[in-house]
Amino acid sequence: MLSVQPSRGLVDEMFRIVVANLPPRQKVTLHSLVQSEDNNFWEAFGHYISDENGTVTGNKDESLGGTYKGTEPMGLLWSMRPVPGSPQGIRIRKDDVLTPMIVNISVHSGHLSQGFSQKTLLAMSVTERWHVAPGVKRINIREEEVQGTLFLPPGPGPYPGVLDLWGAGGGLVEYRSALLASRGFASMALEYFGPNELSLQDVDVSYFEKAYQILKNHPMVQKDHLAVLGLSFGSIISLSIVAYSKVIKPKCCVCINGSHMIPFDKNIFEVFEEMKKNVDGLRVNEENQVIYRDVFLMTRPDSPAKIDAGKIKCPLLLVASGDDQAFPAVESAEDMGMMMEKAGNRHLLEVLHYPRAGHLIEPPCTPHFRATKFYLETTKQKVVMLWGGQTQSHAHAQEDAWNKILAFLQQHLQFNTALKT
Repeated sequence: MLSVQPSRGLVDEMFRIVVANLPPRQKVTLHSLVQSEDNNFWEAFGHYISDENGTVTGNKDESLGGTYKGTEPMGLLWSMRPVPGSPQGIRIRKDDVLTPMIVNISVHSGHLSQGFSQKTLLAMSVTERWHVAPGVKRINIREEEVQGTLFLPPGPGPYPGVLDLWGAGGGLVEYRSALLASRGFASMALEYFGPNELSLQDVDVSYFEKAYQILKNHPMVQKDHLAVLGLSFGSIISLSIVAYSKVIKPKCCVCINGSHMIPFDKNIFEVFEEMKKNVDGLRVNEENQVIYRDVFLMTRPDSPAKIDAGKIKCPLLLVASGDDQAFPAVESAEDMGMMMEKAGNRHLLEVLHYPRAGHLIEPPCTPHFRATKFYLETTKQKVVMLWGGQTQSHAHAQEDAWNKILAFLQQHLQFNTALKT
């Protein structure tokens, strides 16, 4: 008998796996399988031995081998990898947040590492992992050339608001905003790489100011309780607008693995033009994976001034991964701390440092992607980008960072705990 509870839950909820009615001290393999929206298959597995009562309990017993080891209740999710024979450099991203990720979990006799589809199952269970809680509303935003999606929590509102900026991969990425709404925040996922056929030259500071105003003026949003959240390139935008904009005045700001070393003060095209000047900083490792972080560390006599962190007037949370191979997140956080110390606003800064985590800090239980295919805007090439990170440490960082980001937002947005689902 295999029990996975809850059978339906949010992606940041832990589940509990129990296998019962086994012979005592039997070797078994727990296996998970997911078919992604691009029709690739992903799997993870752990090797266990049942106790004297013939039971395996996922949140108590250790995996002795497989794609993860140790007492890791969620290892069947965060250690997922493409099944053998899959395309190289792929990544799971949830496009349709209104449907769940279906996870098939099975138990097999013995300690297996391959050929699961050819093996007889002892038991199987299915669990649904959702980014939207029941009652969350999804609203398309198409105003003043601004393109995005607003997610509103269940309940009467109004709610504290978050402007959510992803990175240079482009597109409209909704799953973090959907999850934030499930935790009580009105979150607007913003598309800013050429939305509505706009060129990169057209996307300037005013675009983000318009988006901020749209969020602020929505009748279900608490207009005086707003935050800005940025990841990667989105952190460059976030730091710049929070430091300099006279329109965008949030209560707090969160930046995940970004940098202040190349500012955003004109338009996105100009940022990439500055990066192109440092293209000699690109490195390629022995696996032909691109290491991008040194592009930000190169300095020239004509380099633009860094974003002045001393001008930031709201609480700022920086997430900095020590094995980030795309951005110099740790160096940037240290330099920003010194700038803020000199300016007298260091008390506003909080830094979360994860030495063995990589660039892509996502919601809990998201599989770790050390390197994936990526379109590099500065060189106009499709490459395999090295993001970095050690799988187990990265998974722990994602869980810890998410909980602390939520706590930070709750603290500074005067969060009403009655709204939390």
